[in-house]
Amino acid sequence: MEWYWLAIASALLSAFSAIMQKKVLGKISALNFTVIVSVIIALLSTILVGKVDLSSAGSFTIPVLIGKSIINAAAFLCIMTALKNLEISRALPILAASPMTVALLAFIFLGESLSLTEVMGMLLIVSGTYILELKKSENISAPFRVFIDSKYHRIILIALGLMTLSAILDKLLLTSFKLPPLTFLVLQNYFFLIIFLLFRIFNGFRNKNEKLFSGVSKEILLIIIFIAIATIGYRWTQIEATRLGPVGLVIAIKRLSVLFAVVIGAKLFNEENYLKKVIATITIVAGALLIYD
Repeated sequence: MEWYWLAIASALLSAFSAIMQKKVLGKISALNFTVIVSVIIALLSTILVGKVDLSSAGSFTIPVLIGKSIINAAAFLCIMTALKNLEISRALPILAASPMTVALLAFIFLGESLSLTEVMGMLLIVSGTYILELKKSENISAPFRVFIDSKYHRIILIALGLMTLSAILDKLLLTSFKLPPLTFLVLQNYFFLIIFLLFRIFNGFRNKNEKLFSGVSKEILLIIIFIAIATIGYRWTQIEATRLGPVGLVIAIKRLSVLFAVVIGAKLFNEENYLKKVIATITIVAGALLIYD
């Protein structure tokens, strides 16, 4: 299968997951959700253990994969925290700006030049973000202050930086270290489980009265199982697409999941200013695609 079909499939599965995650996060905490879904994903991954191949793994492969998993897990937890406390149409579109952060970091630290299309893409991302955050009767500078005043918007920015670094390490592991995609996926899923369990244990010292399955009904558990299946699907398709295609283009196409999630999710959750938010999201995603055109 061509890498771009895999990237599109990853975007669709990711959008489905985001919408269902928003529904579940209305009932349980972000950390408890990440732990429960990681347990289910690890259990589902057990059927693939027999296909794990470490024969090509070098001495640095596993340590890098562990480090990458920690970064990715922290990003996922940040996203879940923001998604729980913000509207889906305000939390997700900003994450589509990751191509801009990659291009800017390459310009600042690697001395790479920025083309006219890349600059235009960045302007579209900034414009879309401005439109997204601008509210009626607010000062025109308000959208810029939201990332200073709002804790959850700052968390999104942290997630954005972590996701950018994680994507670069994905490419390193799959191409330079030649780690097989299926092995990558299975090991990462188990590392995620360990990392999130440790997060939960440390958090338990502060919130001793919080139970892991507090607020988890049979319906919520069933939805989490579907989320786990979709998560395995979008992780594998993204990993395979990253192995086969240009990492920047894979990231850009994957960001279409944001558009899908906002168009469907914002309507599903009856969010205000629907059309404005869809237009802003399209502008941001268009900018992301333009950077890696």
